[in-house]
Amino acid sequence: MRNAFAEEITALATSNDKVVLLSGDIGNKLFDKFKDAANDRFYNCGVAEANMIGVGAGLAKCGFRPVAYTITPFITSRCFEQIRVDLCYHNLPMIIVGTGAGLSYVELGPTHHSCEDIGILRILPNMTVLCPADRTEVRLCLNEALKINGPVYIRLGKKGEPDIHKEKPKFEIGKSITVRNGNELLLLSTGNIMPLALECADFLEKEGISVRVESFHTVKPLDENTLKEGFSKFRAVATIEEHSKLGGFGGSVAEWLVDHFEYNKVPLLRYGTKDAFFEEIGTQKYAREQNGLSVKEVTTDILNRFKALK
Repeated sequence: MRNAFAEEITALATSNDKVVLLSGDIGNKLFDKFKDAANDRFYNCGVAEANMIGVGAGLAKCGFRPVAYTITPFITSRCFEQIRVDLCYHNLPMIIVGTGAGLSYVELGPTHHSCEDIGILRILPNMTVLCPADRTEVRLCLNEALKINGPVYIRLGKKGEPDIHKEKPKFEIGKSITVRNGNELLLLSTGNIMPLALECADFLEKEGISVRVESFHTVKPLDENTLKEGFSKFRAVATIEEHSKLGGFGGSVAEWLVDHFEYNKVPLLRYGTKDAFFEEIGTQKYAREQNGLSVKEVTTDILNRFKALK
């Protein structure tokens, strides 16, 4: 994902002289091509992420389109006040890009994990929250984010994520993408956990449950039409994310459902990380498994829930 971001932001900066890239002392080699194309619009702001948000806000006030990039917890939770006051309060057009979200940097310990970022940023007025599932969605999100006249957060994985889309899909912020069709369970996935969602769908299909999978690349604003359809026509709706079940994508859907009680006809199942710091060291796959985000645990729970529906 991060390579796709670097390539796309370079292309955009080449065609738009208002695009400025800010880095929190990360990805210097990653952005060599950007510096070759627009060296006067690349700034390494150092390990001073809160100041980087302020710099970006100033650039946005001057008519530029700043894009700030660094490791997710350092550009979200560390900078929350600056994002809230400098960007959202003034509704400035700046894009915040967090790389290595969720448990992508699990081997570096809890300081580098980010399972709270969706929750803390989606509650801010004027903020748009995007969580692309693969490289194609990264490019599409970035292009569309530049058209928004306000703050945008783009949540990336790390690298090596498989491609989900064989062809470029029709893309619109606030409108999910159907990845596969089905008619019994509506499985809503956001971000780079989509491959796991598809594995779950494959397993459930073999068990006789027809699964439709949607990529909710936009967490805020939610695709309300898809939610209305899901809670009207399916036997159950499930969300899956590499983020805490508290306050994240699933929480957002749950809030929507409470406010639209007329659609509260089928169960909502939510799968995400536990409300606890993950203090072990291992692979991302291992960390997911320890948080209940494995094909076995997710599908077992869904199958048990479906049995209870009969």
